[in-house]
Amino acid sequence: MKKLARAFYDRDTIEVARDLLGKHLVHVIDGVARVGRIVETEAYLGEHDRAAHSSKGCTPRTRVMFGPPGHAYVYLVYGMHWCMNVVTEREGHASAVLLRALEPVQYLEGRTQGPALLCKAMGITGALSGHDLLSQDLFVAAPAVEPPVAIVKSARIGVDYAGSWARRLLRFQIRGNAYVSRL
Repeated sequence: MKKLARAFYDRDTIEVARDLLGKHLVHVIDGVARVGRIVETEAYLGEHDRAAHSSKGCTPRTRVMFGPPGHAYVYLVYGMHWCMNVVTEREGHASAVLLRALEPVQYLEGRTQGPALLCKAMGITGALSGHDLLSQDLFVAAPAVEPPVAIVKSARIGVDYAGSWARRLLRFQIRGNAYVSRL
């Protein structure tokens, strides 16, 4: 596996969301690398995107989204579930890609179909918010062999409050993969 460079994240958020499909999310805990193949993502396009957390401006919670690309933005939903995004584009743009589902590759136990479930299986918590994805313990890598993927796009999930932004086709998944979320 080859760890992705910062330049991978410093690009158009929709391209990053699509290009993350098939890559491996790696979290090393106590010397053991938990690895999952990314099979579903959602793009959040910055402050003008009414579904993005950054649409409310820079807050203590969203500060990471306004920072440099290639960092983890991890947040709590419903007061009990962690979700992980990767920050994209230039500093100050506040865009990110939500990781929605993983296909287990190595040392992953439990379900991984959904952003909260994948964080639980990967051992990702809010302590990792702001973590540099070029580190040795949490990163995204290209697998040694990366077969082409057929991509399905659809509307994002759970953002009905965002008006027309809720209907935008900004959710991407690998066609036919058994590990995509079923919402």
